Amino acid sequence: MEFLRVVKKRTVLSESLYILLNIALAGAVLAAVWATGSPWLGLVLVLLSKWRVLAVRPRYWFTHIEANMVDIIVSVSAVLLIYLAGQAENLQGLVMQTVIAVLYAVWLLIIKPRASRHFIAIQAGVAIFVGTIALSSLSYEWPSSFVVLGMWLIGYAAARHVLASYSDESLRFLGLVWGFIGAEIGWITYHWTIAYNLPYAADLKLPQVTLIFLGLSFVAERIYYSYHHYGAMRRNVILLPLLLVAGILVVMLFTPFNQAAIGAA
Repeated sequence: MEFLRVVKKRTVLSESLYILLNIALAGAVLAAVWATGSPWLGLVLVLLSKWRVLAVRPRYWFTHIEANMVDIIVSVSAVLLIYLAGQAENLQGLVMQTVIAVLYAVWLLIIKPRASRHFIAIQAGVAIFVGTIALSSLSYEWPSSFVVLGMWLIGYAAARHVLASYSDESLRFLGLVWGFIGAEIGWITYHWTIAYNLPYAADLKLPQVTLIFLGLSFVAERIYYSYHHYGAMRRNVILLPLLLVAGILVVMLFTPFNQAAIGAA
C-alpha cells in the first residue's frame, strides 16, 4: 500500500511538472518574440524543447523526426504567428499574441498528448491549418519553390500522421502522394494568393489555400476511413463531408466578401 501511495504521489508530481513546463514554454516563446521583435529566439526555444526526438541512436533520428513532424509544424507555426500578430505594435497586437500563445499551450497540454484516432485527425488538421497560414503569410515574396516544398512537407506530415493510426503499410507512399497534391495546390495558389481579413487581427489573414487544403484533406480522410472499414466508398460516410466542403469552396471562390491580398493591410 505504501508503494502504491508513492507511485500515485510521483504521478501527480510528474503531471503537475509536465503542465507547468508546457505553460512555461508557451509563455517563454511569447516573451522571447515580444522582447526581441523577432521569431528566431522563439524558434530556438521550440526546437530545444524537442530534444527528446534526437535522444536516440542516430539511425533512428529520421524516423523520430517523421513521427513528430506534425508537432514540429504546429510549434514552429505558432512562433511565426505570434511574431506576425505583433507587427501591429499596439495593444491589439499584444492581445492577439497572447491568445495565440494560450492556444499553443492548449495544443501542448490537451490536443497533442491524445492518441485516439479522432484526436490524431484533429492534430493533422491543426498542422495543416496553422502551417499553411504561417507559410502563406511569410512566403508571398519568396521563390515559388520554397512554397511548394513547404506545402509538400505539411501535406506529407499530416497524411502520414493519420495513416500511422491505421498501421497502414503504405503510409509513406500515400503520404508522399498527398504531399505532392499539397505541393500542386501550393504552386497554384502562390500565383493566385487571396486571403480573408480576420477580426481583431489586422496583421493576420486567413488564406484561401488553408481552407482549400484543409477541406480536401478532410474529404480524403473520410474516403480512406470508408475504404478501411467497409472496403468501399460508403455514401453515408463521405456524402455529407463532400457536400459541406464543396459548398464552402464554391462560396469562398466566387464570393469576394472581405478578401485581401496577402501582404496587404
